[in-house]
Amino acid sequence: MARSTRGKWTGLLGVALVVGVAAGCSGDANAGDAPAEAEAPVRVINVEVRTVTAQPFTEVIRLTGVVEANRDVTLSAEEMGVVREMMVDRGARVAEGDPLVRMEDRSLSAQVDQARAQASLARETWDRRKRLWEEDQVGSELAYLEARYASEQAAAALESLEQRQARMTIRAPFAGFVEERNVELGSMVSPGTPVARIVSLNPVKIVSGVPERFSADVDRGARTTVTFDIFPGESYTGEIAFVGATVDPGNRTFPVELTLPNPGNRFKPEMVANVELVRGEMDAAIVVPQDALVRVEEGFVVFVVDGEGSQAVARSQPVEVAGSQRNQVVISEGLEAGDRLVVLGQQQVANGDRVNVVAVRDGGEGS
Repeated sequence: MARSTRGKWTGLLGVALVVGVAAGCSGDANAGDAPAEAEAPVRVINVEVRTVTAQPFTEVIRLTGVVEANRDVTLSAEEMGVVREMMVDRGARVAEGDPLVRMEDRSLSAQVDQARAQASLARETWDRRKRLWEEDQVGSELAYLEARYASEQAAAALESLEQRQARMTIRAPFAGFVEERNVELGSMVSPGTPVARIVSLNPVKIVSGVPERFSADVDRGARTTVTFDIFPGESYTGEIAFVGATVDPGNRTFPVELTLPNPGNRFKPEMVANVELVRGEMDAAIVVPQDALVRVEEGFVVFVVDGEGSQAVARSQPVEVAGSQRNQVVISEGLEAGDRLVVLGQQQVANGDRVNVVAVRDGGEGS
């Protein structure tokens, strides 16, 4: 009995399924008379924009330089002799003309005394011959000329010996510091023997190399800003004093030098300096963040927002880049003041996409 009842219900279920399928087919046949289904959802991308403005822009060339002494000279002996007196120690500050080393000059002093006596005798002889010849017409013209030239010759010999005697004392040619002392008391030196090294540190020079592609942009007098990693937060200004005329074939750079005041001697030779050299300045430039640019096969594009509210769409705009500074880029063509530039979300949008502006940044350089 149970088996018979189960079969009955199975038959009724089959009939119901058939009726349902038939009804579905009938509904499909009449679909044309039913209302249209809802449209597929439209993709809307959240973006942040910045209003483009014209602003001043300074493009700089970043270089790494090395500090050098303004003057760095190794002094050598000009005469032969024994060092009898050391006037200064290493590290001492000296003024121009200060004595550094004095050598034994007794033998030369005797020669100077002899030459001085000969010069005095020759001068006296010349004076007497001159009076006799010019006033009294006594003597001969030849004796007159001989006395004159003998006096001049004796005076020249005395001057030469006095100069040699002066060179027995080696003096500082300029104000600075004694960086090295190459001889000691009692040393025998000859002409050309290094004696001391003098450096001048105020001002100092900063030497750097500029890539050859900037050769047309660097001239003497160009403004620079100098910073040092060891002095954070400090910057110094200077001007280019020298521009090299040749390019180094090894690194394809040409040398430049600038001078920097160093009153406290804080900057020491061989320190590394960061140099920013002004390449060009613009009073009103279209400047955008570098991240806003999207590289494409033809160059770069940016996305700007057209429309308001629910009608806002992103538009792809090709641009021409004229220069860059840090993370800022100058746009020469493709953007105008007032355009709403996508600065966040530009990597996710495509031309014509609907967008939702969630934030508007100001047009300052730091945005």
